[in-house]
Amino acid sequence: MKIYGVYIINRAGGLIFSRDASPKIEVEKTFSYPIDIKFKSYDEKIVVAFGQRDGIKVGHVVLSINGVDTGFQDEGRSYNMTKLKDGREILKILDDESSYPLSIKFGRLRMTANEKIMLLSMFHSIFAMSVQLSPVPRSSGIEVLEADTFKLHCFQTLTGIKLIVITDPRCSDMNIFLKKLYELYADYALKNPFYQNDMPIKCPLFEEKLTQAIDTSERISN
Repeated sequence: MKIYGVYIINRAGGLIFSRDASPKIEVEKTFSYPIDIKFKSYDEKIVVAFGQRDGIKVGHVVLSINGVDTGFQDEGRSYNMTKLKDGREILKILDDESSYPLSIKFGRLRMTANEKIMLLSMFHSIFAMSVQLSPVPRSSGIEVLEADTFKLHCFQTLTGIKLIVITDPRCSDMNIFLKKLYELYADYALKNPFYQNDMPIKCPLFEEKLTQAIDTSERISN
């Protein structure tokens, strides 16, 4: 069992703690012309839009072509991944028959801080919707979400704080770990005289104890 991420959301839906341990997924394949994968430019990255195959998934980002990494610093612009480091535009290379064969490396990038804030704020809203949609009063809301590549486990405290853990799909029960996470939050965040409720958690001791708890949980489950 692998824990990919731990997140804590405050009562207003704001992200106050995140710890990522997502696996680095990279796939490299050699292609001839015409390539049977559809690409699009999104958020200054070239991503797979259609044509999953051989471990390449929709949403994977082009990381390099023929050993040349993506990422070019345009003059007066921010760093972007729609070009290779030598300045060549990736989509033009992919459309040019004379460029082939091409060895393309794909991967899944970790979320940026802004992406995590946005997505977890959306989950906060979906959680509230699930409570309202329940045919039974006093629903506990979303406790587990299952996908083919991960599971999301959620525990909401009596004060409305949401503790979220992302694991691999083989994990069946995270109740013990979620309770341990709540204990750590109570002991090392709430009892910290310098911590203000609903504010970002910046406590080295909390992070140290959380790392120990994750290591223990993964070791016991393996």
